[in-house]
Amino acid sequence: MFGIKSKRESSMKETIRYLAGIAGPSGFGSNSTAEQVTQHCSLFIPSNLTALITGATSGIGAETARVLAKRGVRVVVGARDMKKAMKVKEKIQEESPYAEVILLEIDLSSLASVQRFCSEFLALELPLNILINNAGVYSHNLEFSEEKIELTFATNYLGHFLLTKMLLEKMIDTANKIGIQGRIINISSVIHSWVKRSCFCFKDMLTGKNYNGTRAYAQSKLAMILHVKEMARQLKARNARVTINAVHPGIVKTGIIRAHKGLITDSLFFIASKLLKTTSQGASTTCYVALSQKTEGVSGKFFTDCNESSCSRLANDESEAKKLWNNTNNLLHKRLRQAAIGSSSSLYS
Repeated sequence: MFGIKSKRESSMKETIRYLAGIAGPSGFGSNSTAEQVTQHCSLFIPSNLTALITGATSGIGAETARVLAKRGVRVVVGARDMKKAMKVKEKIQEESPYAEVILLEIDLSSLASVQRFCSEFLALELPLNILINNAGVYSHNLEFSEEKIELTFATNYLGHFLLTKMLLEKMIDTANKIGIQGRIINISSVIHSWVKRSCFCFKDMLTGKNYNGTRAYAQSKLAMILHVKEMARQLKARNARVTINAVHPGIVKTGIIRAHKGLITDSLFFIASKLLKTTSQGASTTCYVALSQKTEGVSGKFFTDCNESSCSRLANDESEAKKLWNNTNNLLHKRLRQAAIGSSSSLYS
C-alpha cells in the first residue's frame, strides 16, 4: 500500500510540475522551448557537426531541424515527401541563410528504402554526430508496409532499427576521428507504459493481430525504448564513443494527435488541447539531449521535459530488450537476405 501511495504522490507531483512549467534539475521544464534550451549551446558546439533527422517535414521534426540549423549544425533531413522537405529547407534558410540543409528521400516503412537512403548518405562521405529517429505514424486502421509488416511497427520501430544499425559504424568512426561523442536519440512517448507484457508479442506486432491503433502506437514506442536500453548496453561493452537515449516530447498538437481526435469527443479534445505543448516546446527535449553539455556521457536513459525520467517496468526489463533485439535482428537478416536473393535472380531472368 505504501508503494502505491508513494507512486501516486510522485505522479501528482510530476503533473503539478508539468502544468506549472516548473524547471527540473536541468534548469528547464515543460514550458521551455527548443531555442531556449539551446541558447547557450552554440558557445560550446564544435563547428561542422552533422545531424540526421527523420520525419523533419512537419511538427516536432521540422522544429528540431530549424533550431539545430540555427545553432550551426549541418542538418540532413530524411523525408518521404520531398516537396514538403524542400519547403522546410527554404524556411530554415530564410531564417538562417548560411545553414547547410541536405535532403534525402526515405520511407521508414520500407526496408529497401532505408537501405537506399543509407547508401546515398554514406556516399556523401559526411561525418555523422547526431542521429534523431523522429519519424512516426499513427494508423487508426490496420495497414501493411510493402514487406507485409504492420505499418505502425514497421515505420516507428523497424525502419529506425535498421537505419541506426546501418549508420552506427559511421557514427563511431566520426566520434573517434574528431573526439566528440556521438548521440542517438529515439523519439518515444509516455504511452509506452500502457503496454502490458501479455500484449507485447513480436509476431503479433508484425502481423497486426487483434489490431488497435492506439495500442500499436504504444507498442512501437515501447520498442523504441527497449532498443535504447539494449543498444546502450552494447555500446558500453564496446567502449564506443556514442550514446543513445529516448525522449518523450510531450503531447503536442501534431498530425498524430489530430489522427487520434476521432477516438474522443470534440469537447474532450478541446479541453485536452489546452494542455498540449507548442511545437517548439515539444522539440525542446530532443534538442536538449542532442546538444547540451549536461547530457555528455549519459546513455540508456528516458527524458521528459528536458530532464531524466522514469519509464515502465517493462521498458526497463533487460531480458525483454535483448529478446526484442534478437528477434528484430533475425527478422531483418531473413528479410534482407530474401530481398537480395530476389534481386540477383531478377538479373538473370
